[in-house]
Amino acid sequence: MFGFGRDKTQMVGEGEALPGRIAPIPTAKTHQLTGAPLTKTVPPGQDAAMFGMGCFWGVERLFWQIPGVELTMVGYAGGFTPNATYEEVCTGQTGHNEVVRLHFDPARVSYDELLTAFWEGHNPTQGMRQGNDRGTQYRSGIYVFSDAQKAAALASKEAYQRALDAKGLGQITTEILMAPDFYFAEDYHQQYLAKNPNGYCGLGGTGVSCPVGLGAR
Repeated sequence: MFGFGRDKTQMVGEGEALPGRIAPIPTAKTHQLTGAPLTKTVPPGQDAAMFGMGCFWGVERLFWQIPGVELTMVGYAGGFTPNATYEEVCTGQTGHNEVVRLHFDPARVSYDELLTAFWEGHNPTQGMRQGNDRGTQYRSGIYVFSDAQKAAALASKEAYQRALDAKGLGQITTEILMAPDFYFAEDYHQQYLAKNPNGYCGLGGTGVSCPVGLGAR
C-alpha cells in the first residue's frame, strides 16, 4: 500500500498516484505562536507566498521569524493526491512536496526579501532531496500567486545562478510554478519547532549570498 522499495526520488505519474480522499485531514485551528486562526484566506492588505525547501519544520520556523510575515502554515502541494496524509506523502506516491504557505504584509517585507530567505536558506541544486532527506517531497520549489511573483522568482533564480556559478557550484533545480492546491498537514506538524524547540531541522544553505532585487536585475 505504501510503496516500500520504490525509488522515492522519481516523480510518480498521475495515474499511479494514491487516490486520497474528499475530506480534509484534521489539522490545528490556530497558530501555536500567535493564536491566529490557521486559514488559507488572505486578509486585506496582505499577500500569500509558498515555498518548498526540504523538511517543512525548519522552513516554517525560518519564515515565521521574518518581521512582516503574519501567518505560516505547513502542508502538501504540487502532487496528485487530494488531502494526503503525511504517511502517504512519505511513500513518494502522491507527488506532493512539503511546503510552507505564508501570508505577509508587503508594506513590511517585500517578496524579494522572502525570495532571498528562500535561496539562502537551503541548497537549491540537489534535485529530489535536501541534505540527507531524499524523495520528491523534499524538492526545491517556488509556487507563485501572480504574474508579478513569477517574474520576481524567475529573475531571482537567474541572479542566484550567476552567484552560484561564480563559486563553482551546481545548477539550480528549483521548480517555479503557479501555486497548486495546498492541503494542510496534520496538527502536530504545524509550528513543529515551536512545540519541539530541539526537534529536527534539516535546513542548510550553500553559503552563497543571493543578490535579489532591482540591483540584481
